[in-house]
Amino acid sequence: MQGYESSTYGDHMTDHDAIGWPAAKDEDAAVGFLVDVAKPGHALELGVGTGRVALPLAERGVRVTGIDASPVMLQQMADKPGSAQVRAVEGDFAEAAVDGTFDLVYAVQHTFFLLRDQETQIRCFQNVAARLAPGGAFVLQLFVPDPHRLIQPQASDALHVALDQVVLRVSKFDRVTQTVNRQYVAITEGGTKLYPMMFRYAWPTELDLMARLAGLRLEGRWDGWSRAPFTAEGGYVVVYRKPAEAV
Repeated sequence: MQGYESSTYGDHMTDHDAIGWPAAKDEDAAVGFLVDVAKPGHALELGVGTGRVALPLAERGVRVTGIDASPVMLQQMADKPGSAQVRAVEGDFAEAAVDGTFDLVYAVQHTFFLLRDQETQIRCFQNVAARLAPGGAFVLQLFVPDPHRLIQPQASDALHVALDQVVLRVSKFDRVTQTVNRQYVAITEGGTKLYPMMFRYAWPTELDLMARLAGLRLEGRWDGWSRAPFTAEGGYVVVYRKPAEAV
């Protein structure tokens, strides 16, 4: 998608709640899981956005740093109560270019897939591993790609239909590079607005290999923050651990 940059998604998505999309409501479960992993320690969120998870995590006693490429998102977080507890860094989260080491690095709501090519995803794993303290964990909330949606090179569907609003999802798939170019189209009586997104999905085994290349070990994969058994249906949470001792 011509002109798409690392900050584009965040800069355009700041008002998505206003168009009737269901908001994620898993903050409590996510924070509980992450607190248990961090104990309480120092955490780094990749793609922190408006602080949906980072702020309540900081309230639980975890020292949180958040990195995001979108200054618009970071400003929205800064305007929220308790934002002073989170150290905000503007930058490309693939580089994890922040000072210090961390007991926990994490990305929620499929944010990791916003890294749009395999090489960048591999580099992110390597940079995260370099920032993790021995015994630290890399936690990702992701989804298992649905092969049925990838049969055709493109797809469109209606996400929301109301008297005063329609939200459409229009996608083009590249099954070789595993990339998706997508536009959410919000049509209201006041006009039309576009919400662009580009991402690269990866299969769980591919991510496991990226982790191994970075020196991290698979600790577990679960069907959500509740640690229910992994079923490969929809979303999941995975933990990769840096060895406590150098190998």
